[in-house]
Order: sequence, then C-alpha cells, then structure tokens
Amino acid sequence: MARPRQPATKVKTVAENRRARYEYSIDEVFDAGIVLSGTEVKSLRGGEGSIAESYAEVKNGEIWLINANIPEFSHGNRFNHEPKRPRKLLLTMREIEKLHSAVSRQGMTVVPLAVYFNDRGRAKVELALAKGRKLHDKRAHEKEKDWKREQGRLLRDRG
Repeated sequence: MARPRQPATKVKTVAENRRARYEYSIDEVFDAGIVLSGTEVKSLRGGEGSIAESYAEVKNGEIWLINANIPEFSHGNRFNHEPKRPRKLLLTMREIEKLHSAVSRQGMTVVPLAVYFNDRGRAKVELALAKGRKLHDKRAHEKEKDWKREQGRLLRDRG
C-alpha cells in the first residue's frame, strides 16, 4: 500500500521577493517545479539569482516564469545559459487552470515569492495568487503590522 507523500520542506532559499508581500495581498500559495539547464542549477546553488521584477503568466496551458534573472555561471563555457530567458514552471493541470481563471476573471496576478531548493535537492518556485494593493491599503497594512509588533512587545514585557 502506498503511503501519502509528505510535502517537501525548504532547505536553502536562493532568491526572495520581499517586496511582493508589501505590494500585493496574497490569497493562495503554490509550490512549483522549474525547468532549468545545467549551468542555471549551478548558478542557483552558488546563491545567485533574482526574482525581484519577475512574474508568471499562463500561455497555451503552460505556466512560465518571466523576467527572472539567473546570472551566467562563472565557470561556464559556450553552453552557458541566457540570464533572463522565460522558464517553464511545473504545476498540475488543475492548479494551472485555477491560476488562469483567477487571472482572467478576477484581475489577480501570479507573483513568485521565493526560489529555493527542497530537501530532495530540487529547485522550486513559491508562487502566490495575489491582488495588487493601493497606496492607502499599503499604509493600513503597515500600520496593522506595527501595532501587532507593539502588542507583542507589551505582552512580553508584562509577563
């Protein structure tokens, strides 16, 4: 009898999009595999890479990571990769349909939050289905975050 598979855990985070949690209100998070060439994996294992200005989009029933920068591998040769090429993400058809319908109907965005290696050594991308925040929403979110931090301090000081 087959045992259910445990979800993989993050071992090494390579790139993180910290600005995304401020710019967007995040509804749902997905973990996706990413199709990489050999020198891209070596470059990521070295801790290089950026997803600060990247996004994901659905094309022809597939989901692609656009504008993610994985710099060329320093010891690569003529077979080195292109740094900002579109990279295919691996999700189930049900997840892709869910993302596609949310983006087309509800005006949401698919934003990458992090690129990491899981406990099996596979490169993964943490994607979020998110909606953009307006300026007043950002201020309210920041105010709420500060108040929760202050509450924690007060509770810790009192005992």
